[in-house]
Amino acid sequence: MNPMTPKEIVSALDRHIVGQAEAKRAVSIAIRNRWRRQQLSDEMRHEVSPKNILMIGSTGVGKTEIARRLAKLTGAPFIKVEATKYTEVGYYGRDVESMVRELVDNSIALVRASQRENVKQEAEERTNKRLIELLCPAPVKYEFSATVDESESDAEADGSFERTKSKMKKMLVSGDLEDRTVEITIEQKASPVMMGGMGVEQMDMDFQGMLEKIMPTNRSKKEMTVTAARKVIFEQECDALLDSDKINANAIELAENAGIIFLDEIDKVIAAEGKSTDVSRQGVQRDLLPIVEGTSVQTKHGYINTDHILFIAAGAFHRNQPSELMPELQGRFPIRVELNDLTKEDFVRILTEPKSSLTRQYQALLKTESVDLDFTEDGIDELATIAFQVNQSTMNIGARRLYTILERLLEELSFEAPGQKIGKVSINAAYVQERLGKVAEDEDLSRYIL
Repeated sequence: MNPMTPKEIVSALDRHIVGQAEAKRAVSIAIRNRWRRQQLSDEMRHEVSPKNILMIGSTGVGKTEIARRLAKLTGAPFIKVEATKYTEVGYYGRDVESMVRELVDNSIALVRASQRENVKQEAEERTNKRLIELLCPAPVKYEFSATVDESESDAEADGSFERTKSKMKKMLVSGDLEDRTVEITIEQKASPVMMGGMGVEQMDMDFQGMLEKIMPTNRSKKEMTVTAARKVIFEQECDALLDSDKINANAIELAENAGIIFLDEIDKVIAAEGKSTDVSRQGVQRDLLPIVEGTSVQTKHGYINTDHILFIAAGAFHRNQPSELMPELQGRFPIRVELNDLTKEDFVRILTEPKSSLTRQYQALLKTESVDLDFTEDGIDELATIAFQVNQSTMNIGARRLYTILERLLEELSFEAPGQKIGKVSINAAYVQERLGKVAEDEDLSRYIL
């Protein structure tokens, strides 16, 4: 685990996310506490549980982005799930344990990617060797009665084959054979058939594992270019060099100690008072409780303990309050942070400060069509003003409003750009007003367009 300090984590998050200092501080401390826990004795380490976080704030203010960026910074397995996808066991919907299984799958992908780097060089060497064998197959030898002349002939043939093989190898390395066609064998495991409407995920784990083992492997031969074949063979060689059992064991350990589950829309599983139809929502909370408290979940790769997984829950809580969650579930989220609604100044910063801001993204996209976008200071200010006003007059969707506004602003330019040699375009206040002014002023129109 990367031992970043809380200040370093906040500084790294600041490069991508504007504001929300309180939330950034909370998550940075939670991540640092994980490293601190690893320094403790075994006895004390088992006693220290993560301090789960509840983020409260409107949509589009940065809740998900903070959690996602945090996982990237630390290299931790991460999944984002919506609480509304789950229903109480016995009702139609996914059971809550499936989120833990998804986390394990994510962790396996991370560990496998890391291990692939270790075997990459050997896999590439094996790939080239197999490609040479496909491009230059060894000559078929027939058995005859041994004579001096035949022995000399065999030796001569072997020498000729080795010289041809050597030439092929040089041509392959130099890239001269990329368009040549080769025939390779592709193996693919048959997938278990859906049974009575029940997906593989919902089957008993032991039964699922047994099914996967007994399903036949389909082998088929395909012709493809050397370029395409190299990718397929490289994957096959990586799989052959990697130890799946070791990867699965390491992945489960990584998920247990560093996994992050971001549980969005937690406020939507609060049952509305007096509505009997909301019984399943209350049931989701009851089913979530043991997962968040700490339990063992069976996956097809083995059991995983959820005691030390970090859960970050989030919700707008417009109609409900966190205090309306089950008391036991509330207690499992001791850290509460409230994220602020975005101001006009925040929109200006979002458009200019992050290293991958929307303005930079559009500049890069249209640069491919030889269009140089120049966002002036007054143009940025006008975009921020419109985004803020539309959020206030219609539905507040936070920073997501900038996506719709910029797409609308640059729609005509994006359509006309190919082959037009447009050159430099200045996105100033006048340009913004010309294309968005009337729409932004008409509340009914902006509700549908912006």
